[in-house]
Amino acid sequence: MIKSELVSKIDSTILKPQTLIRDVMTLCIGGLKHKFASICIPPSYVEFAKEFIYPNRLVIGTVIGFPFGYTTTKVKIIEAERAIFDGAEELDMVMNITAFKSKNYIEVLKDIEKIVKQVKGIYDGIIVKVIIECCYLNDKERDIACDLVAESGADYVKTSTGFGTGGATQNDVYCLKQRIVDKNYSLKIKAAGGIKRLIDAVIMIKSGADRLGTSNGETIINEFDFETQNNA
Repeated sequence: MIKSELVSKIDSTILKPQTLIRDVMTLCIGGLKHKFASICIPPSYVEFAKEFIYPNRLVIGTVIGFPFGYTTTKVKIIEAERAIFDGAEELDMVMNITAFKSKNYIEVLKDIEKIVKQVKGIYDGIIVKVIIECCYLNDKERDIACDLVAESGADYVKTSTGFGTGGATQNDVYCLKQRIVDKNYSLKIKAAGGIKRLIDAVIMIKSGADRLGTSNGETIINEFDFETQNNA
């Protein structure tokens, strides 16, 4: 794997509740330096980040219905529209996990569909990723969740919020990839949660991940540079 391929898959992320404005500034600077796919930050910092990086080009992402997904669809739509107005180009929304675990799959699908249709119908080029929180799902449920995300018209299925009982696993990413291939879905995969080292990133990419959500993007790239230099 070459460096440009690796950085193009990283969503450099900071979503912890104690995130400071200087943390966002640091993330923006790192995103511009390494040319990451995007940065993913709390919604309340999107407008600041957009102004901070101007006039430089950096894709800003944020979260919707985070981290539990059980806010109402109307609230999620308002969140999404506000985030885009403030400068976000990518939205990582959490599916309604409580409805899903109750097997109310129609409600889950409608929730995702409405957000997707609303933002894509008004704003050109917006990317929607749906977090299904794999740590709470068994194998059958993971497949069903993947099916719902694909049917909704979203761009990515995402493994985790990073705030659940577990993050991305190699098995979850591999099985999601197999489901997408078997069903011929036009859907990409974002792995997130617990991706701290270069080896974690490589495993997820080889398993089928198209994007990596990580708060350790700088560390991963530095490790890549170190290994490249020492193996030259």
